[in-house]
Amino acid sequence: MTDILLAHAFFLKNDPKQQEKMRPYPPLGTLYAASHLREKGYSVALFDAMLEESEDAFRALLDSHQPRYVAFYEDTFHFLNKMCLSHVREAVCRMSQAARERGATVIAAGSDITDHPQDYFDHGVQYALVGEPDHTLVELVGVLDDIDPGTAQAVAAVEAVAGLAIPDPDAPNGARLTAGREPERHPDTLPFPAWDLIDAERYRRAWTEAHGYFSVNMVTTRGCPFHCNWCAKPLWGRRYAMRSPENVAEEMALLKRTVNPGHIWFADDIFGLQPKWVIAFADAVEARDAAIPFMIQSRVDLMTEKAVDALARAGCEEVWLGCESGSQKVLDAMDKGTQADHIPLARRRLKEAGIRACFFLQFGYPGETFEDILATVQMVRDNLPDDIGVSVSYPLPGTKFYDMVQAQLGSKDHWQDSQDLAMMFQGTYETPFYRKLHRLVHRDLELRQKLAAADLNALTNGHRPELLKEIDRLNGHWLELGRLEVEHRSAAPTQIEKDYGPLETPDLTKAWN
Repeated sequence: MTDILLAHAFFLKNDPKQQEKMRPYPPLGTLYAASHLREKGYSVALFDAMLEESEDAFRALLDSHQPRYVAFYEDTFHFLNKMCLSHVREAVCRMSQAARERGATVIAAGSDITDHPQDYFDHGVQYALVGEPDHTLVELVGVLDDIDPGTAQAVAAVEAVAGLAIPDPDAPNGARLTAGREPERHPDTLPFPAWDLIDAERYRRAWTEAHGYFSVNMVTTRGCPFHCNWCAKPLWGRRYAMRSPENVAEEMALLKRTVNPGHIWFADDIFGLQPKWVIAFADAVEARDAAIPFMIQSRVDLMTEKAVDALARAGCEEVWLGCESGSQKVLDAMDKGTQADHIPLARRRLKEAGIRACFFLQFGYPGETFEDILATVQMVRDNLPDDIGVSVSYPLPGTKFYDMVQAQLGSKDHWQDSQDLAMMFQGTYETPFYRKLHRLVHRDLELRQKLAAADLNALTNGHRPELLKEIDRLNGHWLELGRLEVEHRSAAPTQIEKDYGPLETPDLTKAWN
């Protein structure tokens, strides 16, 4: 018998876009929970759904381990779990019921669970961990070990645990909250993730077959101090806690000796908030011979000369920048706190340091007009990032953006999977327009990258005429988008027109010449 079976429910096979990309990462947050529980003396097993074919494997583990507790502990560091995809929620609910049927006490933690605990209570979950769950899980299991369920003393003991939601039909939304738990301010005190619980060779095969190298994930921070008003922070709020550079380098050295990856993705919302931290990190990596090529997520205003220099020295190969839009009006409406003219400078510095610069783009924010969209497309053309990630604005509970559009939300409040790209509120345009835009922006960048490469390499200039023909053909699709721009305007653009003026049909022939 095992004390605790930890599980998550992101099955790669349920998300066509992610399956095609084939960049599976172990459930880092779940592995942190495992090492923390082990440190307290509990025996722990892991169900890692990522590369599994079905929920049958979870049921088999339930039968073989007969755990007292099952904790569905989503990887709180992975951006896909912040999106609260329907296929994950549905799987957790089915798996929770299976665990209850076998007599286990069922606990759940994650962004969606924090926002909507009642939806999980209706399907077998007994305790929801609200906010940062590491310490709450350990404390709750310790209390449950020591009480006689059903007694008044037991109820009082559970309610004394901070950071819980408990089923209560008389409470608002069917959930009673205990006192809030302060996030951990000193993450160095937490043990390294339990990397031994994953099937590293299975991940290595998946990565190597698809990409020729093996990548794993790490984090150096928890939380984000910036105020982008569309970004949900259900676990950490606006608190931001950093590991020491030495602690991070120690984990890299450990991974290099044991798992031996060829690449690391630092999954932090923001990596290297302070240039002096990045410099110290580069020093610590060099001192331990811990360098492994890595990728980070950051902001354009953090790409100072000193920071970029240190990133290159530490082994950074790729930076994903939250550019979002080429329109300053949209950036200001988002409370992004960056300037559109920061983007070319960050791109240039990274390129000069030999680091790939990739842009996150977001379309569909309230008030965005076609002119703003064109500004973003032109920004991509002017800077030719190495890659882009394109999404549409996604309303998440607890954000200013969500409050702005809440009255417009219909029955669809989650994407089914990460390629859904459905508009869940009345933006300027409807879903088909943004799906077409998504494809065009990607294809436009691909062709212009090839054209730039042909111009740089005289040996391949013979391909230039064909590329120009491809771009001409693509311009035909841009003209088609102009027709969709009229056809798929939101049914209720009144407020947009009131704030920003009447929506005019753009002359795309002039726009792209």
